[in-house]
Parts: sequence; structure tokens; C-alpha cells
Amino acid sequence: MQDETGKPAKRRLNQSEKRALRAAQVQLFARQYARKAQRKTEPNDRRYDREVEAEIKRMCPDTLDTLIRDEEV
Repeated sequence: MQDETGKPAKRRLNQSEKRALRAAQVQLFARQYARKAQRKTEPNDRRYDREVEAEIKRMCPDTLDTLIRDEEV
């Protein structure tokens, strides 16, 4: 099925794809957040997604642990 621009229509993600995407975002955030500051540069030079940070702060600790470990819920 194609839309008016001729490109294939986007499909919605199912439950397991959404969870996998969310787990990947949380794992990437954890790696970037935990990275050590580089020498002789600004100590606040870490780049990570502030939206993911806000989402993680609102999460239940058990849910966060599950996503970081990439376990099935």
C-alpha cells in the first residue's frame, strides 16, 4: 500500500517492537550517561537525550531494571 507521495505506507509497531525500541533507547542512554568526561575538556560534554532522561526519572525502578537488562516483561 502506498500513500499519496508514492512511498510505502508506514506501519505501526507491535507491542514487542515498541518494548525492544524502548529498551534500546534506555540502554543507549545508560551508556552515554555513564561515560567518563574527557580530559582537558568541559566536564559537561556528555551528549544524551534529555527526553529519555525525563522518561527514565518517571519510570518504576523494576521497569527500568528490566529494560536495561533487556529481559521480557
